[in-house]
Amino acid sequence: MSNNVKVGIIMGSKSDLNIMDDAAKVLQELGVQYELTVVSAHRTPERMFDYAKQAADRGLKVIIAGAGGAAHLPGMVASITSVPVIGVPVKSSNSIDGWDSVLSILQMPNGIPVATVALNAAKNAGILAAQILSVADDALAQRLIAFKNDLKSKVEESAEGLKSEGYACSF
Repeated sequence: MSNNVKVGIIMGSKSDLNIMDDAAKVLQELGVQYELTVVSAHRTPERMFDYAKQAADRGLKVIIAGAGGAAHLPGMVASITSVPVIGVPVKSSNSIDGWDSVLSILQMPNGIPVATVALNAAKNAGILAAQILSVADDALAQRLIAFKNDLKSKVEESAEGLKSEGYACSF
């Protein structure tokens, strides 16, 4: 691993990649180096344990962990490492409409915090990871400001577009 990699993106199954790739894309857009791999809490607990135990020593500053169904991965990783963990609940094929994943990640016991984003919201997890890193990185903080200003501009353009299409708005 390059010493510049600060964010680890892990998922319980490769089938979660279509969701978790959104975190990778936003980190790449913001210029944050990351690694991405599959680490299953249930099928490869030793791999999960080793990944979490070695994360800080390898230079990771944030871990984004996505999981569906019972979604134990984020909480189990958080119980092993001091590195902040952001959980992404994934609506999987064996999910109870995604609620099982949301609640499994959200309802952590005291002492084992996991920051939890919305169902399938890996993009928000990437943004949150960048925000955490930006506390000690002024250049990244400036890129985040520009990123959010771009979001603001897109909303304002949409509002103006509605006006030009004849929709009434007094605001």
